[in-house]
Amino acid sequence: MNTILIGIIVANALISYKGFNDYAFFRKYEFHIGSIRSGEQIRMLSSGFLHVDIMHLVFNMFTLWCFAPVVTQWLGNFSFVLVYFGSLIFGNLLTMLFHKNDYSYRAVGASGAVTGVLYSAILLEPGMTLGIFGVIPIPAYLFGILYLLYSIYGMKAKNDNIGHTAHFGGAIGGYLITLIKEPSLIVDHSSMVILLAIPIIVLFVMAKLGKL
Repeated sequence: MNTILIGIIVANALISYKGFNDYAFFRKYEFHIGSIRSGEQIRMLSSGFLHVDIMHLVFNMFTLWCFAPVVTQWLGNFSFVLVYFGSLIFGNLLTMLFHKNDYSYRAVGASGAVTGVLYSAILLEPGMTLGIFGVIPIPAYLFGILYLLYSIYGMKAKNDNIGHTAHFGGAIGGYLITLIKEPSLIVDHSSMVILLAIPIIVLFVMAKLGKL
């Protein structure tokens, strides 16, 4: 049993539980554009350990529990921690970039970090199969591509309360950090590296063209 993974899950559970029962605490440490731009940088990290409700927490931690072992087995514990926290920061940085003028924008959750771990695992083991709704099998790399394309749609549509930008930024973080830590993937799985980069390229092209 990986004690680092357990520690991250326990930290998420305890801090989220505190937030469930202490509204002032929740507001003080959530991701909030206006507060961050006024100097409260701790929110870039603390917001990743708060969740809206128990289902939000359980879903994120279950996903992390499923895919973290792939990353730790390939890259080791230190790099896993780097992927997790790096993806969390990447997710929040991308959110800052896309919502910098929306001072009221708020968000919480480990989704950016978890998505980064998921994308790292897909990059490391692109041949694995994921079960959509636990039933429908789909190749991991295809899931990764479709998930990010859906995130782009969500960013453009703005018709739900899901932090699509943080998810996307987390995936970018997981992708880049994994390639930096395991550059042999560029040669060994070059087609997958290119395929998984396509949604990232699409996002920035659309942003450049003002389509988001």
